[in-house]
Amino acid sequence: MSICAALKLSAAELPSSLPAPPGQARLVFSEDWQAGAIDPMKWYVLRKKWGNGNHGVVPENVAIEQDLIDGEQKNVLVCTAHGDQYAGDVIGMWGRKDRVGGVIVSKPFFASGRIEIVAKVGDDKPHDGGPKNPREPRGAIPAMWTYGYRWVHASDEPLAEFQPDKPMYNPHMKAYGLGANEYWSELDFPEFGKGGDFSQAMYNTFCQNRHEPLLFDVSHVIDGKYHTYVTEWRTKLQELPSVTDKMVAEQDGFFWIQDKSIPFDDYLGNPLKRLGPDRYALYTGDYAVHYLDGQKIAENHRFVPAMAAQLNLGVWLPDWAGPAPWKTAAIKFASVKVWQYDDPGDVRGVIVDDLKNNMDEQGREIR
Repeated sequence: MSICAALKLSAAELPSSLPAPPGQARLVFSEDWQAGAIDPMKWYVLRKKWGNGNHGVVPENVAIEQDLIDGEQKNVLVCTAHGDQYAGDVIGMWGRKDRVGGVIVSKPFFASGRIEIVAKVGDDKPHDGGPKNPREPRGAIPAMWTYGYRWVHASDEPLAEFQPDKPMYNPHMKAYGLGANEYWSELDFPEFGKGGDFSQAMYNTFCQNRHEPLLFDVSHVIDGKYHTYVTEWRTKLQELPSVTDKMVAEQDGFFWIQDKSIPFDDYLGNPLKRLGPDRYALYTGDYAVHYLDGQKIAENHRFVPAMAAQLNLGVWLPDWAGPAPWKTAAIKFASVKVWQYDDPGDVRGVIVDDLKNNMDEQGREIR
């Protein structure tokens, strides 16, 4: 998730209405928590820290509770944030109690399709120990996002060339001064609360070592009530006429560029599909478009990923969210639906691993 300055775009430039799903859409995932428990076949809950100025997310901050939705009491998923003043029993990294959130992750990986989430940021009523403005839990980042990650290690030393025995290693993607790469697929839709400002939210894209952070106006849904968030993610195949058989190597059922004469910006580390002798097409993200309560709010056209990723829901408290002068706040999720479109640019089977915890129940770091 991005901590970079974001470009502000006007929603007035965007078309307005949510279209019907395309004819080939498949409803593959549905959740409303009415069973009263988190289904381990559908979800896992993180005990993990990332970023600066926080102490991670823990399962103790994820629960199913009752809430009023359209006049009816129903089960909802509650992801709780512990702010700067929290002094209860729950601990995060290094045994710290403050700035600890909660995040749940889907077991399935999703690629092109539609994700529909009914969620409530904050609340419309204050509670003891809560934020001064219950609608804006300043200092926390309530969020919904897809995320997939794969580490490819070729050497502890930086390598300036492609490696025949490691087709996925790309010297344009060196990470942390090593001969290693991060394959990274992420869409944020959205992240609320950068710098304590809830009037705008971040709709970000990440594709390997490239990303674009964008801010869009969401002030009309910061009311402590439930709203429907919809994201459509599309991918495509794009022929690269300059690529020949001698310029690629195969791994995991895909072809990977091995030639520096192909500009990195033309493919961003994504794999290729072989169409025939000396003919290849690039698996690439096309665009993501985002709706709130049926109205288009944001679009992404740069660095849209192609690799399948898992759905993440919850709240965390990085330093770039600002101070959190309260004890507890929450984001609540009433339902989730996912349709898959099976666009030709989808990359499945490259990123396949669940996220790993990096602390134990006592808050000790796991290396």
